[in-house]
Amino acid sequence: MKKFSFSNGMKKFFTSWEFVLTMILLAEVIIFATKNPKFLMPRVLLGSLNDIMSICYISLFVTFVMVTGGIDIQAGSIVGLTSIVIGVAWQDGGMNIWTAALLAILISALCGAMSGYFVAYCGVQPMVVTLGGSFLFSGIALLVSNLSATESYKGISGFPDSFTQLTKIKLFDVLPLQVIIFLVLAIFANWLLTKTKYGREITLVGVNKQAAEYSGINARGIEMSAYILSAVSASIAGIILTSYLNTAKSDIGATLTMPIITAVVLGGTLSTGGKGSVAGTALAAIIIGVLKFGLPLCFKVSQQYLDIPVGLVLLAVVITRSVFSNPQVIAKMHRKS
Repeated sequence: MKKFSFSNGMKKFFTSWEFVLTMILLAEVIIFATKNPKFLMPRVLLGSLNDIMSICYISLFVTFVMVTGGIDIQAGSIVGLTSIVIGVAWQDGGMNIWTAALLAILISALCGAMSGYFVAYCGVQPMVVTLGGSFLFSGIALLVSNLSATESYKGISGFPDSFTQLTKIKLFDVLPLQVIIFLVLAIFANWLLTKTKYGREITLVGVNKQAAEYSGINARGIEMSAYILSAVSASIAGIILTSYLNTAKSDIGATLTMPIITAVVLGGTLSTGGKGSVAGTALAAIIIGVLKFGLPLCFKVSQQYLDIPVGLVLLAVVITRSVFSNPQVIAKMHRKS
């Protein structure tokens, strides 16, 4: 019986989108390693992941938002708000660095709750709410930075060793703590979405919110909670990024929005809601990170042009899914088969 279940599981994996993503990741590694053997050096490869961990953390929980049928484009602003709150609270407010980090998480959760409230309880379009939130939280972050004695463009630095060492810890002197945190968050998020009642309710809300309410699910509360989770994950990313760079700035997460949304969509989450894969999102985030690391290292592509391939990947996925979900295309494929 176990053998039968295992073979069914393997068959399911080999016909899944996650398998396609695994093959894409493998192709990236082969191409980049062939071009530049340094790419496969563990310290180089794992060290490069530090730069994209923020995308990885946040995209896991933006998946929850998009499964409900929403979208979250304010996460990058919350990263910046988290960073500058930590810096100002510690340097100018005299607060303990870890207390400042907890304060930043609380503020981020409130930001997510506010956006989630307008989406879930007021019926405002998620795109409008989170776009407004993006501008609002960026503006608040800039206001907070003006409270500091340090000029905002310089950033606040000189954090305690206990804080900066957070991103210098390496398991077996190779695996960075940031990567371990990502693995833990990925396992937790996958369990939450696929193995719990809450995860099933998230999916049901995305499939049909009204039907979910009729079945006794607090659909609005569930929808709001997804935005809170996304905001908290952005805050965690802000803490890790601030520690890694040893700098707190209000615009530290300004470039994260497109890669996050790309990772979620590429990972197999439907933009219309009702279906999503944390495992797919995790793989897609790594694919984007490897792409953004490998192109400059192996093909000398300038950093300022790296959003172009990410944008092309997003367009390719959206167009392909749209074509192959078209009933006429499906009917033609069935006739040919």
